[in-house]
Amino acid sequence: MLNPGPATKIYLATGVTDMRKSFNGLYALVSGTLEADPLSGHLFVFCNRRRDRIKILCFDGSGLWVCAKRLEKGTFAWPGPGKGAVELTQNQLNLLLGGIDLRQTRTRRWLR
Repeated sequence: MLNPGPATKIYLATGVTDMRKSFNGLYALVSGTLEADPLSGHLFVFCNRRRDRIKILCFDGSGLWVCAKRLEKGTFAWPGPGKGAVELTQNQLNLLLGGIDLRQTRTRRWLR
């Protein structure tokens, strides 16, 4: 499981992504479509059309990582096409990767 630091932001790319893309393709999506710096150390999360695969692009200071997850059954709850990305917390990413639909959950008022 990924365990980014508290200053690391997590960006979920809305819509679908071609999962044939690897380092260079995802790098180009982050810098072009999301208008962010892929070398910032933040996490960038992408999903395919069937919503059964996720890839995460991150930079650790010395190189890029591409992490992938493929579901054997079911799909991820993923936002439809939109402009840019949605920012998630570490807890929300863990819930998403664990199969929880974030649209059907709510955050308590006391949680930042």
